[in-house]
Amino acid sequence: DWSVGEILKTLERLGLANNTIVVLSSDNGPVVDDGYQDQAVEKLGNHKPAGPLRGGKYSAFEAGTRVPLLVRWPGQVKKGVSEAPISQVDFLADFAALLGQSYNRNDAPDTENQLNVLLGRDSVGRSVIVEHAGTLSIVQENWKYIDPSNGASYAKFTNTELGNAPKPQLYNLSTDLGEKQNVAEQYPDRVQQMKERLQKIRNKTP
Repeated sequence: DWSVGEILKTLERLGLANNTIVVLSSDNGPVVDDGYQDQAVEKLGNHKPAGPLRGGKYSAFEAGTRVPLLVRWPGQVKKGVSEAPISQVDFLADFAALLGQSYNRNDAPDTENQLNVLLGRDSVGRSVIVEHAGTLSIVQENWKYIDPSNGASYAKFTNTELGNAPKPQLYNLSTDLGEKQNVAEQYPDRVQQMKERLQKIRNKTP
């Protein structure tokens, strides 16, 4: 936090703030013990790095796939919190649009222009987001479908639920952000629709 503050203050001092877009994001998923001898586990206390989210790094659950994203551009970005879904893979299309540059779509078939989301002018964002961590999952309209997988369900080394399961998983993120209730059996039609959408995206070629 201190380092970011120093960067922002320097931009202000040099008169560059209004001409500089600052994007802060991160790698995916918290992990406390990833092999480093830093006493992170002992010093964790009651702190929950993933907050209300389930899983962690390497996990198909939201704690392993969601990332923080903050954007600052005085006079250009509207202040506030946005619920519009966006992916880091969209940055290529976003900044190409911002700078009036072109790129080869075959080199980046998954990127979508979500510049208006970054600028706070669009509250809709992506129609779907595909996530990968051991298995594939897809988020659409606050529903999340996780494809069946025979992978391990738990990583003992990092104390992480990995989200792999032999049966389909479906979660309503609007009412169950912690992905505690798998409702796949209650909504078989939605499971099938999202499974087919995921398969269509998986099979798509540039």
